[in-house]
Amino acid sequence: MLNCGINGYFVSIFQGTSVVSGSGTGLVVSTGSKTYMSTIFSTLGKQKPVDIFQKGVRHVSYALICVLVVILPIIVLTYNYASKNLSDCILFGISVAVALTPQMLPLIVNTNLARGALAMARDKCIVKSLASIQNMGAMDILCIDKTGTLTMDLAVVVHHLDSWGVPKEQVLCFAFLNSHFKTELKNPMDDAILVYVYTSGYRFEPSKWLKIYEIPFDFTRRRVSVIIESKIGSNDRFMITKGALEEVLKVSCFIEHVDSGVTLPLSLVDRQRILQMGERLNNDGLRVIGVAIRRIKMEGSVGAPVDNNTVESDMNFLGIITFFDPPKDSAKQALRRLAEKGVKAKVLTGDSLSVAVNICKEVGMRTTNVITGPDLELLDQETFHETVKQVTVLARLTPAQKLRVVQSLQTFGNHVVGFLGDGINDSLVLGAADVGISVDSGASVTKDLADIILLEKDLNVLVAGVERGRFTYGNTMKYIKLSMVTNTGTVVSLLIATLVLGFEPLTPRQLLTQNFLYNLSQIAIPWDDIDEEYIESPHKWIPKGLPLFMLWNGPVCSICDISALLFIWFYYTANNVSPDAFFRSAWFVEGLLMQTLTIHMIRTVKIPFIQAAASWPVICSTVIISGIGIAFPFTPVGKVMGMVDLPLSYFGFLVVLFVGYFALGQLVKRVYILVYKRWL
Repeated sequence: MLNCGINGYFVSIFQGTSVVSGSGTGLVVSTGSKTYMSTIFSTLGKQKPVDIFQKGVRHVSYALICVLVVILPIIVLTYNYASKNLSDCILFGISVAVALTPQMLPLIVNTNLARGALAMARDKCIVKSLASIQNMGAMDILCIDKTGTLTMDLAVVVHHLDSWGVPKEQVLCFAFLNSHFKTELKNPMDDAILVYVYTSGYRFEPSKWLKIYEIPFDFTRRRVSVIIESKIGSNDRFMITKGALEEVLKVSCFIEHVDSGVTLPLSLVDRQRILQMGERLNNDGLRVIGVAIRRIKMEGSVGAPVDNNTVESDMNFLGIITFFDPPKDSAKQALRRLAEKGVKAKVLTGDSLSVAVNICKEVGMRTTNVITGPDLELLDQETFHETVKQVTVLARLTPAQKLRVVQSLQTFGNHVVGFLGDGINDSLVLGAADVGISVDSGASVTKDLADIILLEKDLNVLVAGVERGRFTYGNTMKYIKLSMVTNTGTVVSLLIATLVLGFEPLTPRQLLTQNFLYNLSQIAIPWDDIDEEYIESPHKWIPKGLPLFMLWNGPVCSICDISALLFIWFYYTANNVSPDAFFRSAWFVEGLLMQTLTIHMIRTVKIPFIQAAASWPVICSTVIISGIGIAFPFTPVGKVMGMVDLPLSYFGFLVVLFVGYFALGQLVKRVYILVYKRWL
């Protein structure tokens, strides 16, 4: 914040304000929360609300806690009834609680996000908010500004015409003086006018003029005015207004006749003719701005106060300046790739509808449903939301209207919305979008608010980011769904085993060791591959999806555990071996292998190992942990934990058991996908 002394007073200038030179007089009209800037900044800089993915991760924890609260007392009471040893029961209960907790969830999620951020950085996407990577994968609507995204953001002056369509140097001269003397940040059109004048041999000599006052551009008026005075003694003072053609015509009352040069009132016929001329040029893909002047009388010295509400009136309309901003060669390909991946693009721009439609046609976007900001304001709330869902091009939008459009898509369309913008007028909507995207060359405030910054202003860079977001989301969901299935299945199996056996199926040390080895095997999940089909469409978190997934797939694990329980029961009964030690050793191996191998069933919609194999880090971790689990009862550490050697025939049974598990699991998977149309 900068404090500037003006006429003895100190005023505060907000960060981001450009102060070039000169002096001024400050007039305080409102303060604090009553100011216009406060209404904007009240929404900026605030932390975004928790998105649906973050809520979903919380719900996973809540669901496991609920399972724990229901099942744990039953296990403890059952074991206490059989053993009559309360301390052992409590210790066993704590071990079960630890086994049910997905300890690796923070590590897996954050490792996934970190790897995603590094991969996106290689694709020239800088991730500021790691959570936005998940939203990037779930994004199904991308709202983009036309300028610089679909076009080169390189305006070139094409015409300088009077109101009759005749080339006229006077129009270019006053447009040049307006662009030269305006002190706010220049835009591409100002730069184009200055470059055109300096490179085309014109000598308008701005040194002969003195700037008196300026009314800066805003997104409601959509025009900028400067007041200049001649230095050569003629005391000519002009106000030069330049901006959107419709807005300049609103403040114009006069026009010069084409033949006589006499200034005449601007008739309704003249207005329609000028607007039609602008429409024809827009249809040719040219951007059109109007130029008007007024000779004024000002009393007082340089910098004397001016009433902004009345000074822009009774203007003499001079003509129009046209610009061409060529479409990007890469935009058409990028939009096609986004559409193939289920991301629908919508153009939200402040430019005229004709220009926006023309550019969209050039890049292959559908333009049958279009609307303008003024037309949106006329719609009732229900019609507004329905219209926003249908249209693909929304032109002549103010920043507030852009914000309202995005919020409508989020709230009433149930979409995950990304917004790509780089101008100050995009600040509000960048903060509200699920994924705010800016570019490295954008305004400082947009880069501060954006979740992702593109190092290249190219939609193809964004396509790579969408793919990486889905890759990251898929690997995260693998672990979450794996945890829900294996952890709850294990606890249910422990409950059944405790009820049937009357003793703890695993000692606390054995249970914690099994859980530790299982967690180690899951560290490789962030390095796993994803089915190509999964990346081709967006995936949103469905709150009811996890409980249903658990109810369908959890019993498959429990069925296999019960099968192992029955086999062990009959085996040690027939062979007259020690039930406690043998059962715990066999249950330890079977449970660890079940948990370790389940990832291969969960990770893909295809048949595991046959149609789709995991990445080598996942396969290596599975082989290593499974080997450790099989060998553990034979080791001195296993003996210390009360384990005994297992016969070779038991491992033959495990082969049959897991073949059956994968067959049953694949059958359940196909039915589940048939019913719910999704897997991960």
